[in-house]
Amino acid sequence: MFEKIKVLVVDDSAFMRKMISDMINSQPDMEVIDTARDGLDALEKIKRLNPDVVTLDVEMPYKNGLEVLKEIDKEKTQVIMLSSLTAEGSAITIEALRLGAFDFIQKPSGSISLDIEKVKDDLVEKIRYANAHIKRRRIKPLVRYEALTSLENNQKPIEAILIGASTGGPKVLFELVTQLPKDLDLPVLIVQHMPAGFTKAFAERLDRYSSLKVLEAQDNVIINKNHVYIAPGGFHMLVNRNRIKLDLSPQVHGVRPAVDKLFLSAAHEFDGRLLAVILTGMGKDGAEGIKAIKQRGGITIAQDEVTSTVFGMPKAAIETGCIDYVLPDKEIANQIVKIVRGRS
Repeated sequence: MFEKIKVLVVDDSAFMRKMISDMINSQPDMEVIDTARDGLDALEKIKRLNPDVVTLDVEMPYKNGLEVLKEIDKEKTQVIMLSSLTAEGSAITIEALRLGAFDFIQKPSGSISLDIEKVKDDLVEKIRYANAHIKRRRIKPLVRYEALTSLENNQKPIEAILIGASTGGPKVLFELVTQLPKDLDLPVLIVQHMPAGFTKAFAERLDRYSSLKVLEAQDNVIINKNHVYIAPGGFHMLVNRNRIKLDLSPQVHGVRPAVDKLFLSAAHEFDGRLLAVILTGMGKDGAEGIKAIKQRGGITIAQDEVTSTVFGMPKAAIETGCIDYVLPDKEIANQIVKIVRGRS
């Protein structure tokens, strides 16, 4: 008999607690061990029950989701935030991801969402990934990868840096972008899988702490050096003649924005004069783009398995055979600077 994933559901609405619990309990591999009505109630039950995963409402009385998150031992319990799309809620959610929340789910229609069933598949999938992450993070690294491919001395000079990320990405991106120097002298274009409304808050928080100018990308803007452009939720971000083009074509790999759309577009526009990075995330988005960039002479980096929240996207990129470096999250910014400085 397998051990079920133990989940604590935290929400100040009795209706939401019941609906979320029913969705989770309908799955054969997980169960709700209890619910909590506010932040203080949640902290007491987390300490007493030791759940594997907590679904945590962002906006609650006494202690909000962010305050609760700060007191949770994230080595033992993973947290999935549930957020309504408000200016305050999205800002708190972005800060929660930076502080180590595993991921978040957007409530479809506000704090009390009668249509919460719409996010059932997404929620249960993230609970499974969160539980797997707890087990995997205890594994010690066995191999250090570096320079997997043969780098040639006559490669083209880099003209732009591209980064793709999904689950776990906001925390890594915060550390990475804020470590980049103000005289990087290159533009940085980022696709982070995130719904519309949250990317603006994400860009604003990054901008507050970064030496570079960080902004949510807008259609037809000129791509400037020492600027970081975040693809807005709901739009693919492409490049054409040194301008950003926002695109509403269908989802790729079930997401929009998609990393592959940016990478493939940029590979053509910059003819491989690129440094492309794939960070933590579910699925395989970015792998095709990595191949195109490498085939045109670019340099590529993937986050390693041990530091990835979900080793899906980096693994798919590595399996193409087109990754030059596989590195822990905290070493990627330094490697970017070394590559740029060495070839500028």
